[in-house]
Amino acid sequence: MFIGLTGFVAIAYAATDIPDDLNSFATQQDNVYYWSDGTVMARTGWVIRQEIPLDKVPPKVRGAVLAAENASFYSDSGVSPTGVLRAATAAVTGGETQGGSTITQQYVKNVYLSQDRTLSRKFTEALLAVKLDNHTSKDKIFQDYLNTSWFGRGTYGIQRASHAYYGKDVSRLNPSEGAFLASLLKGAGLYDPALGKENRARAVERWNWILDRMVATGHLTQAERAKYKKFPEPTKPGSGGTIPGAQTGYLVELAKRHAIKAGHITTADYDLGGYQIRTTFDRKRTKALTAAVRKADRDFDAKRRPDTDKYARIGAASVGRDGRLLAVYGGHDFLKQGFNQSNATTIPAGSAFTPFVYAAALEEGVTRTREGGRTPVSPASVYDGDDRIAVRTPEGPYWDRSGKVVKGRNEGGRDWGKVTLRRAVASSVNTPMLQLGLDVGLDRVEKYALRAGLLESSLGERIPTFALGENSTPSAIRMAGAYQTFAADGMHTDPYSVLSVTRAGDAVPLTEPKPTRAVSQKTAKEVTDALRATMTDGSAKAAGGAHAGAVGKTGTTTANTAGWFVGGTEDETTAVVVYRMSLKDLVPLPLKGLGGDAPGRLGSERAVGLWADYIKAVE
Repeated sequence: MFIGLTGFVAIAYAATDIPDDLNSFATQQDNVYYWSDGTVMARTGWVIRQEIPLDKVPPKVRGAVLAAENASFYSDSGVSPTGVLRAATAAVTGGETQGGSTITQQYVKNVYLSQDRTLSRKFTEALLAVKLDNHTSKDKIFQDYLNTSWFGRGTYGIQRASHAYYGKDVSRLNPSEGAFLASLLKGAGLYDPALGKENRARAVERWNWILDRMVATGHLTQAERAKYKKFPEPTKPGSGGTIPGAQTGYLVELAKRHAIKAGHITTADYDLGGYQIRTTFDRKRTKALTAAVRKADRDFDAKRRPDTDKYARIGAASVGRDGRLLAVYGGHDFLKQGFNQSNATTIPAGSAFTPFVYAAALEEGVTRTREGGRTPVSPASVYDGDDRIAVRTPEGPYWDRSGKVVKGRNEGGRDWGKVTLRRAVASSVNTPMLQLGLDVGLDRVEKYALRAGLLESSLGERIPTFALGENSTPSAIRMAGAYQTFAADGMHTDPYSVLSVTRAGDAVPLTEPKPTRAVSQKTAKEVTDALRATMTDGSAKAAGGAHAGAVGKTGTTTANTAGWFVGGTEDETTAVVVYRMSLKDLVPLPLKGLGGDAPGRLGSERAVGLWADYIKAVE
């Protein structure tokens, strides 16, 4: 009989192949996104698991698992004969199927088999464990075991468990914390202290036992064991991460796109998970920006004013001095609206575009006559600021395609008389800037807008109103980044949203955005000076007290379809745009009467007030 049983086992062993396909959760991982301060912002993926190489798990944490689960792991054959015998005896006598599995057997059960507690499953588990032990190194088995085991709180793998219970990477665990995590392998539902007093008592008892076992197995000395007398209380559940929600969804989407591009990662590989993405987003600023927007849009009531408020929208973005995206407001709820209002390229920039015209003129000079060559201009250069003056070329008035002379329009039809270019920028006087655009050359204006960071795809046709941003539709993110160029002494860095990416404990090399010279330092300072005048006695003086030394520029469009404000401090530049638009056709609608406003109130006034609320909150 013994010979027959031996032969049966030998035949069964030979016929058993290690499966190619692992259980889905054994390969699927989540991607974890972090705020700029390193705290968890969100996670994406069906399974809360991230792989970590064995050498990134501290030796004494590994020792805690070995002491608790399988002290003879590195010397056994992959199975526990006594455990298998107990399981067989229980099956024959009708008793409950017993445990006693080695780490190898547990791993096989986790990734290849079901969790059914039957004799046939136990027999298959033992055969697979022995075969796996003969074909795979012990370190690889142990590593895979640690990466696929269930630790409770929705987590698989010791890396995510470390974050779920202690809010830190597994490499930073001490032996005491490792001993607690090892206790969870026996049954997280029984040993997570957050689930009740009885659980905590069991956890403390098993934690003490594991530390003592570590001494017996040689993984701790008596002196080291004596250091750990106080139970290492884990954090409360829920601190390990969350599914992207109302605002974090927009941040995650931006960071994902940047990580894939900058890290040269395929979308398919990224979606397999396992990435840890440290973003540039500042938690405090994001909260403050969201609060400021929510305060501003409380006035909108689509039920009472369906004609004006139904499609009211606000986009906002804040960029740091080196191009870091600090905060964005993308919409009311990412889960209901994926369209990101801070990254939309559908709304005209209006007169918020004019600083690029001004910068181009200061850099390049102007041409007023065909034979005269280019003439330098300065902030003190004087232009006609009256309403409805004809735009001129060296050959005479500019005629549009319908045969009409193009004339500039000032807000409210105001005649400003002779004004300096500095005053025209600060007070948002349109007619001088319209003429300046043609004098500089719209091709040169476009060049400097691109240098400052606006995307070519967002710039409109080079017709006179191009100088007033009437046909260019940059996003709030790009406008904030472009204005930041002036604050950075003329150096532009494309906005970016990711500081670092790691996978399995290793850094993923990123192609970092590099600063480039957009305008001279002198020009940047002169533009900044005009933008500062906007806040002291120009079109945004109502917000001048929000921050000492702040700079900014309002923006309106002839058709009153957008209200902009781009404001800056020494730390950041923030763009806010208020507009109306249906997501069905993406056609901007007039702002007249928005929020019950009187006909004369501008959307830019709302943008200015919103910016002021935000800046005061982050001071």
